Amino acid sequence: MEKVKKIQSGDVRTASRLIRNLEDGSSEARATMKHIFPLTGHSHVIGLTGSPGAGKSTLVDGLVESFRKKGKTVGVLAVDPTSPFTGGAILGDRIRMQRHAEDPGVFVRSLATRGALGGLSKAVGDAIHVMDVMGKDIVLVETVGTGQQEVDIMNHSHTVVVVLIPGMGDEIQAIKAGILEIADIFIINKAEREGSSKLRREIMAMLDMAPESAFQAGWRPPILKSENAFEPVSFSKSLDELSDTIDEHYKHLVKNGLLGSWAHRKTSMELNEAIRCSVLDPVLNSLVANGELDVMIEKLMKKETDPYTLAEDIAGRFLKTC
Repeated sequence: MEKVKKIQSGDVRTASRLIRNLEDGSSEARATMKHIFPLTGHSHVIGLTGSPGAGKSTLVDGLVESFRKKGKTVGVLAVDPTSPFTGGAILGDRIRMQRHAEDPGVFVRSLATRGALGGLSKAVGDAIHVMDVMGKDIVLVETVGTGQQEVDIMNHSHTVVVVLIPGMGDEIQAIKAGILEIADIFIINKAEREGSSKLRREIMAMLDMAPESAFQAGWRPPILKSENAFEPVSFSKSLDELSDTIDEHYKHLVKNGLLGSWAHRKTSMELNEAIRCSVLDPVLNSLVANGELDVMIEKLMKKETDPYTLAEDIAGRFLKTC
């Protein structure tokens, strides 16, 4: 396809248009992805996640610069909160990364969460594939920051960086299950703040309690620090250390044959999502179009029926199952 060839050549307009159409659920965009998918599997995908206000965007911006100094091309997917009025992304991260706008080796794109509870919209996986086919060596995915449940990023990324900051309850989170368990690398941002040493001790204690089987072939997540972003020399040095550690983690995956198991998990997730889109979305669209969904909701509000009976009835009608 001509469109795919343009994307392979790095055409930003064609790639942006395709990603936008994927967000909108365009059938034409999905058809294009059938040609995109076989060409994927070359980029190192890095996910950054953490609480809102932890400074993920600042770190992503610094990582772009660090990887560019190494001669690597970079794609950035910044998953922004969805506007309650337009349904689109607020685009705050693209505004913060304007200094890379003129760099042909960098492509920054914002995506809306579209209500996704895991912090990522269903278009993120496809958008990663698009940047992969564009030839980006590195794809950075910054999640919106929804807290402890934000673990979807592990299904998309080779390397997950969990960003923490002192003084926001992360000391308590460190001993809970959830977001901290998916980290390949921890980074304590704004480490000049009081409490950073305590936070580091809490994370180390959590890692010490974990069984050896919890670590990927012996990879114990390192705990890095970055301090004041307004001190450019020291901040740049800490980001170079982070990018070096990210590279080390990827080499660890390759050396120990772990990319295959990661690819299996990601492919399984993508297949589940594709089945859901192909089966559930048409059913819901049909119910909305003929007004039946509103009727069902009204019946539920009046307690005239229950969601389980309605779901079984829908499955029987649309899927020919009991």
